Amino acid sequence: MSDTQDVSEHAASIAEEVDADTDEVEERLRNLLEYSVPLEEAERTVRRRYGSEGAEPEDAETADLGDLSTDDTRVSAEAVVVSAGARSIRVDGEDTVITEGELSDETGVISYTAWDELSVEAGDTVRVEGEVREWDGEPQVNIDSDADVIHADADIEPEREPYGVRSVAELKAGDRAVTVEVGVVDSEEKEINGRDGETTITSGTFGDPSGRLPFTDWENRSLDEGGSVRVENAYVNEYRGIPQVNMGGYTTVETSEDIDVSHTPPETDIAEAVEKGGDFDVVVRGNALTVKEGSGIVERCPDCGRVVQKGQCRVHGDVDAESDMRTKAVLDDGTGAVTLVVGRELTEELYGGSLEDAREEARDAMDKTVVTESIADNTVGRRWRVRGNVSVGDYGANMNVSEMEEADDDPADTAREVLDEF
Repeated sequence: MSDTQDVSEHAASIAEEVDADTDEVEERLRNLLEYSVPLEEAERTVRRRYGSEGAEPEDAETADLGDLSTDDTRVSAEAVVVSAGARSIRVDGEDTVITEGELSDETGVISYTAWDELSVEAGDTVRVEGEVREWDGEPQVNIDSDADVIHADADIEPEREPYGVRSVAELKAGDRAVTVEVGVVDSEEKEINGRDGETTITSGTFGDPSGRLPFTDWENRSLDEGGSVRVENAYVNEYRGIPQVNMGGYTTVETSEDIDVSHTPPETDIAEAVEKGGDFDVVVRGNALTVKEGSGIVERCPDCGRVVQKGQCRVHGDVDAESDMRTKAVLDDGTGAVTLVVGRELTEELYGGSLEDAREEARDAMDKTVVTESIADNTVGRRWRVRGNVSVGDYGANMNVSEMEEADDDPADTAREVLDEF
């Protein structure tokens, strides 16, 4: 029996028991299963929704949010709504709108998700009842309907105040219904294979005085580089260890006053960045050990920018390739190593000439590797200060470089400073 048949049969049985519409029951059941709720528990929740005596519901335990764990089941709590927003997700091929945000009391903060529209907004004090579920290793409260949220008069001093505008540095994966005022550091359109086939999205980098983070706008709004915007009802997820701001159909974007995006990026050890699974806009210092094959002059697909081999793009086939330059170098700081991925502008600086100069040298030598050797001569064995984004994947750690310059620090002094800390 297929999973689809199995769920349908369970839904039909519940619908008959509680005298409800089968399709409606099945939709509620699948919504819970989509969030990894065990089938038996999902059935109890749906039965309870329709007031079935056969549900044998547990009484909701009154709890402090800070005491909740993934071992808890059904709870009741009084809390302040820290944030509230809506988002569209896809369940079994159908788009479903959920309400989500965060709740806080004196003891802690917890995320919530509701399958119905809730009549709440940030700053409201409420009593909520719901099922505790695990999401990304943390407990969250799943609220079945608006009837499970009652406005309360309790005097609560929340651990986290209702959100106003958040700073970029405050954001973390799992944040929902986020408002930020940011500058658009860079922005570009991309074609991806989305859930509805070929889709155009906008991605880039947001910044404010506290830091920078990548963003993805699934609605492909026009965001001008150098402009500033106020973004409401965004959500944050994690990609390769780095928090990423996401904007969907329920996100609003408006022009704002100019935001200062200049800031001093934090310095980190390579090992620390790799252990975190990635890091965004950081500085590392280390010695260049080698320049890897594939550096120097490369040919790219004019449609997708991928490096092509013998005029063949793995996506677009036979193309009229365009010349470019890049450097892939291994940097080691004593704690670990990372492959630097350096674009054309900085590679030209490492090479000591332009792309046209490099092509001319390669033509004269009838060999592109002479360009790679020149880059290696100017790079390997030197100590560098590098700024960029670290990501960790199946092939190790890479750093997409935005700045690269010879370091002016003395490694011996650095070592002494480290020893002094101990």
